[in-house]
Amino acid sequence: YIFYTDRMWTSFVVFSVSQSTMLAVGAVYYMLFTGVPGTATYYATIMTIYTWVAKGAWFALGYPYDFIVVPVWIPSAMLLDLTYWATRRNKHAVIIIGGTLVGLSLPLFNMVNLLLIRDPLEVAFKYPRPTLPAYMTPIEPQVGKFYNSP
Repeated sequence: YIFYTDRMWTSFVVFSVSQSTMLAVGAVYYMLFTGVPGTATYYATIMTIYTWVAKGAWFALGYPYDFIVVPVWIPSAMLLDLTYWATRRNKHAVIIIGGTLVGLSLPLFNMVNLLLIRDPLEVAFKYPRPTLPAYMTPIEPQVGKFYNSP
């Protein structure tokens, strides 16, 4: 039900791919560069705090509190850190195994996260984006308007 609109399903897929890639590539780069396990969790914590700030900014502009959904990066990042710790001698293993774990777990955690928010269709119609062109602005359907028309 939460993916009732194409917009919601598309955004879930696009964000899952982009966030998984951003976390895996960015964190693996830093871990290999610094050699410090725990870098992925640190990286994910920074991104989570940044999203909290964005959420607060949108809330201050009058949007509902759950208008911005904070993605669940930290558990996937912890899996990546554990993979790095377990495969310290093989740098390709952390990229393949860790990247796969992030790519599989992050969408799952975000799916659970999205099930806890209000109906996105209701939110989309109640708070239309101000930058939408006129032809995309949601309007009430004119049902039966011309039923008795000559």
